[in-house]
Amino acid sequence: MEFSVLGPLRVRTEGREIPIPGHKQRTLLAALLLANGDVLSDERLVSLLWGQRPPTTVSAQLYTYVSRLRQRLGGPVELVREPAGYRLGVRDAVFDAAEFQRLSRAGHATLREGRHDAAARLLRSALGLWRGPALGGVTEQLRDAEAPQLDEARMAALESRLDAELAMGEHRQLVAELTGLVARFPLRERFRAQWMTALYRCERQAEALAVYREGRRLLAEELGVDPGPALTATHRAVLSGGLALDGPAHRTATAVP
Repeated sequence: MEFSVLGPLRVRTEGREIPIPGHKQRTLLAALLLANGDVLSDERLVSLLWGQRPPTTVSAQLYTYVSRLRQRLGGPVELVREPAGYRLGVRDAVFDAAEFQRLSRAGHATLREGRHDAAARLLRSALGLWRGPALGGVTEQLRDAEAPQLDEARMAALESRLDAELAMGEHRQLVAELTGLVARFPLRERFRAQWMTALYRCERQAEALAVYREGRRLLAEELGVDPGPALTATHRAVLSGGLALDGPAHRTATAVP
């Protein structure tokens, strides 16, 4: 059985999809999956399903949703009532969020070791598990509680993948992707530093400096801060010519993650 929350909630078994109807049942399942085998209290589940205005029949409705979910999932899943709430055991099932975490952690560690090709492969595999915005089809309360940390983990994996590929000399292939990422996330300094690095290695030093100036302006106007150490170091490396693939700035940058 396969459970997916890195995109719209999806359950599959033996190549076929098991439909989970309704926001409440999908939210219940996703919340229990993300608890990683821990007990979720009734109070927490009610908050995730109904927010601050639960119905007067909340206990009965919660029991009904749990019963229906048990029927949908069948034997391979253990949805257990505990004194304080509910716990989900999925035995040998595949859960995409757990697999993403495993692969991305391995990728970050491999990058720190300087094994760039292996790190890039691991991080590409991790990012390939995403099918769209996380937790599609669940309540707003659950998305607000869980999606930000999933999204941040995805961004960190993407940044590390880009570092690995830059270290492998793939700057020409990355310029277009980084142009789009900085346009979407203009205040994310690591993307901007990576874009500057790629441009510099494509012999576009003037454009790399312009990218820095624009970032410094946006940070001052939007947040009232100066560029952080990594972006500042990249700017200095552009000015000093220290961003060559075998230069000291390159060796320092790939050790940062």
